[in-house]
Amino acid sequence: MTAAPPDLAGNTSDSTTPPRVRALADIRPVVPPTRLLADLVPPRHFADARFSTYRSNPAFPSQGSTVARLEEVGAQLAPGKARRGLFAKRKAAPAIYMDGGFGVGKTHLLTSLAHAVGPDAAYGTFVEYTNLVGALGFQATVDALATKRLVCIDEFELDDPGDTVLMSRLLRELADRGVALAATSNTLPGSLGEGRFAAEDFLREIQAMAARFEVMRVDGEDYRHRAVVTETQPLPADVVASVAAAHPGATLDSLDEVLDHLRGVHPSRYGAMLDDVTLVALTGVHPVTEQSAALRLVVLVDRLYDRDVPVLLADAAVGADGGVGAQAGTSGATVSSLFTEEMLRGGYRKKYFRALSRLGSLAEDGRVLTRTPTA
Repeated sequence: MTAAPPDLAGNTSDSTTPPRVRALADIRPVVPPTRLLADLVPPRHFADARFSTYRSNPAFPSQGSTVARLEEVGAQLAPGKARRGLFAKRKAAPAIYMDGGFGVGKTHLLTSLAHAVGPDAAYGTFVEYTNLVGALGFQATVDALATKRLVCIDEFELDDPGDTVLMSRLLRELADRGVALAATSNTLPGSLGEGRFAAEDFLREIQAMAARFEVMRVDGEDYRHRAVVTETQPLPADVVASVAAAHPGATLDSLDEVLDHLRGVHPSRYGAMLDDVTLVALTGVHPVTEQSAALRLVVLVDRLYDRDVPVLLADAAVGADGGVGAQAGTSGATVSSLFTEEMLRGGYRKKYFRALSRLGSLAEDGRVLTRTPTA
């Protein structure tokens, strides 16, 4: 029996030949500067986040006190509240810095504040703001953000001296123009940069940034229960490929193909790379040993999480029939082994733990799809 000739798209009607799934590594987005500005809004994952939907844990009183303080700030900056005139008595705009572990709801609270303020709030991650300066230039960025009442900065961290000087100046200029600031981080402001570069050489800039903020500590446990979801065993590779082929908008790549692709795409474009992507399937998943590659992967995981894109993960050795390696669950690889022990002890450990928590949650969402019949 011969296979049917290909159609205009290059596919054959042979039922034994699975349709080709597009690869994430083939997507090369072009992002104009105007989109970088337009994208400074709360991500899809937190579209419905409000102070009223945040469930404070009575065992951690700091959660409730943080909500109360942010509600005050939101009311102060809410639409309809007039800005002070040029000759009105000058009063510093609020600047809130939420410090705490991953998974305690800091981003939920930050997006809730942005929603309370409405269109007059800009919302982005730390890296999105530094990328915006790179695309528009410093003064144009200041001028654009100064039209807002509030600038929200998620995942605030200092990875290098350039970021330190840039962000110190940006915050100073915005504060001088009366723009309120709110930020989240896994690190106290006075400890930013530790273990990543010679932070002591930039102590003045770091202390200047820290002095601008009212620090709110948000204690609590990871609500995503990372210890549970990140121990999930990978799926068989053929199952991952089959589900991706049946899921409109899915992509299918090996982990190494994606890591190589990310090397050539600026992190500011990772979000645009996921436009119209509804599922990311990765095969050949293994520990990432190169720090720069691991940090790029962290950014991708954050953008996947922002957009609620499920993930399917397959170990290199796993096949449904035993295949080259063994049955799923016997290879020993889990989400938690994606980064090396050295990385999880180093200066970027909090980034890696956040990524593991988020990726574990997305992998659970992907696993649900393997149990859902396709139409």
